[in-house]
Amino acid sequence: MTDTLTEKLADRLKNLRQERGLSLDRLAGQAGISRATLSRLEKGEVSPTTEHLGKLCSVYGLTLTRLIAMVEDGFVPLVTRGAQLIWQDAKQGFTRRSVSPPSNSLGVEMIDVLLAPAADIAYDAPPRPGLEHHLYLLEGEMQITLGDHLYHVKAGDCLRYQLYGPSRFQVLGKRAARYVMGLL
Repeated sequence: MTDTLTEKLADRLKNLRQERGLSLDRLAGQAGISRATLSRLEKGEVSPTTEHLGKLCSVYGLTLTRLIAMVEDGFVPLVTRGAQLIWQDAKQGFTRRSVSPPSNSLGVEMIDVLLAPAADIAYDAPPRPGLEHHLYLLEGEMQITLGDHLYHVKAGDCLRYQLYGPSRFQVLGKRAARYVMGLL
């Protein structure tokens, strides 16, 4: 395999499943993703969507940043903007830049996210119950649903929360939304 992010993710997803002794069928049931799709993801035949990675991260108890860090080599304390890892899901209008230097040993992760106008992304469960988020909205306007709580967030607002249940991120208006999020 070459060193593309999709291929590295494919290898890592397969290894995570095997390390936990899960069959494709069992993982499909736990993640709510078809067995055929999981197989194609693990073979690198398709690039995973935000929804797929969110569901798999929930099963494995990982954040997306942590999963992506697992496919990166070594730890470098400074990552210039040009070297920061970018992951996109064009269908969902989601672009995610890993701002933090990748490391499996450090706790805080920083990401820079751009959501297209009218983007609407929902997650059934957090990657890890109690995961702490600090979402600082730089541009745009969003409606964020955390379990039963609804928040209207405008540029310059910061929403801090621990995630225990479903969440939904909706961009309001005709402008894209951009935020920086710290995860711990």
